[in-house]
Amino acid sequence: MSEINKKALTLLGCSGSIGQNCLKIVRQNSDRFSISALSVHSNVEFLIDMVKAFKPEFVAVSGVEPTLEQHAAFAELGVRLFTGPDCLQRIVQESEYDLLVNSIVGSAGFLPTLTALERKKNIALANKETLVIGGELVMESASQNGCSIYPIDSEHSAIFQCLMGESMDSVEKIILTASGGPFRNFTLDEMNQVTVEQALKHPNWDMGAKITIDSATMMNKGLEVIEARWLFGMPVEKIQVVIHPQSIIHSMVAFCDGSIKAQMGVPDMKVPIQLALTYPDRIESDFERLDFCDITDLTFQVPDLDKFRALKIAFEAIATGGTAPAVMNAANEAAVDLFLKKNIGFMQIPEAIERALNEHSVIQNPDKDTLVEADLLARSDIYKYFL
Repeated sequence: MSEINKKALTLLGCSGSIGQNCLKIVRQNSDRFSISALSVHSNVEFLIDMVKAFKPEFVAVSGVEPTLEQHAAFAELGVRLFTGPDCLQRIVQESEYDLLVNSIVGSAGFLPTLTALERKKNIALANKETLVIGGELVMESASQNGCSIYPIDSEHSAIFQCLMGESMDSVEKIILTASGGPFRNFTLDEMNQVTVEQALKHPNWDMGAKITIDSATMMNKGLEVIEARWLFGMPVEKIQVVIHPQSIIHSMVAFCDGSIKAQMGVPDMKVPIQLALTYPDRIESDFERLDFCDITDLTFQVPDLDKFRALKIAFEAIATGGTAPAVMNAANEAAVDLFLKKNIGFMQIPEAIERALNEHSVIQNPDKDTLVEADLLARSDIYKYFL
């Protein structure tokens, strides 16, 4: 592939696990990809190293103000630096790229995705919150601007792959698999005693703190239910969650004739990341392969919605619609932050989300500004109540 035909990427959240795996794939396939822009939340030194390695034109730091020495380092490297509250939208607007890879965690990913779609750019999406907050707006914008959204989450990539060559009219239901996190066999009393240290130990996946806590409460799966509803245009009644502790089957699609397709692999994000970058092509990789002779069993169970109330809340929020999912997401982000700082207990996370939703008057068919305002108010309400 010639230099001019390389696919140019703008990568948001390059220092997280998704971002770093993405950069590994780019490095291994330097004949296929180039990097136009990179962002981090606060790991500025890592960003400087990545500028040296990948030579982007633009960078953004969204969570801290770089030091004078760091500003000087970026200037010496000849890269344009964006900082401040709107830096992610600015870098998405200013850089030139073929594909936006959005691997930010949290609501900060919502507006940059919309900005990229308005520029008619395709999206490789790992930011669940984009579709949780404003799924209808995002999918409408993608349709109107002729853009594609390629899922990076392993579950949604699995569904995406199972649907290749299939008619949506033949789909009976989507089956999202969940590991169940570290507490799937805990009693309710035991869950009331969960510590931050326990919640940060996921049995299968290596993820950032926020996503790991979301997995422990199963809110992560709730967010994925909402994401699947919009990505695949599937009514929530046709989306099922099944606990699959081994994380070998990443998700499934059941069809009207009784057939079920499952996408399988080792618990590793590199395959879905690479597919999102290269679609419609599949390219060779040296990633770890699944050996069926090493698998002793594949088990499944129904999630306990009394223990995992966050999952139940997510189903209810998407059924309500309007601003409810945005409020749910904002309250969850605030509650997880408070839990990580040991200001509230583990089982107070779903309590906080329920409180925010009970206090909120849902607005149907919200625009972008209404969604952002609902997010900010819900977040503020949780901090005021618990601090």
